[in-house]
Amino acid sequence: MLRLRHLVIFACLMASVACRQDMHNQPRYKPLAATDFFGDGRSARPAIEGTVARGHLRIDKARYTGKKEDGTDVDEFPFPITQPDLLRGQQRFNIFCSPCHSRVGDGNGIVVQRGFPRAASYHTAKLIKAPVGHFFDVMTNGFGAMPSYESRVDPDDRWRITAYIRVLQLSENASLEDVRPDQRAKLEKTP
Repeated sequence: MLRLRHLVIFACLMASVACRQDMHNQPRYKPLAATDFFGDGRSARPAIEGTVARGHLRIDKARYTGKKEDGTDVDEFPFPITQPDLLRGQQRFNIFCSPCHSRVGDGNGIVVQRGFPRAASYHTAKLIKAPVGHFFDVMTNGFGAMPSYESRVDPDDRWRITAYIRVLQLSENASLEDVRPDQRAKLEKTP
């Protein structure tokens, strides 16, 4: 019995020695703290040149800047715009743009009605003639009192908003001749 007791005590001692937690005591640095270990005095190592974070490889310049290689605004959308794209563009426009530009794009949104400077109307001749890359560039970099929305709105959603702005411009000056013949009959029947 005494021998069993010594054996149990010995096993407990051996188990307690094996449970050391050296990882919690290992040398470490707080992010961006100074250190003498590296020659440049920084604990955080700089990114390797040419490294691109996942999801941030921007090969298609027009899609992510709205500019051609020569620096001018693009005239066409970088991907085909579908009905779901327009609906998404309308949703994003109503969230991000309509407070200043209004839901119809006349520049008289709710914040303008409360005293902020008047926003641009999309229905001016200058903006109707503007290439689609202009709208993308303004959303990306800001213009005048308008801030940049690059960090808040994904690039593809900025293109969708641009497409919806074109819809607003077309709807403001649309005539019956602009409607497809099969849809025109429906409009003519409505009072």
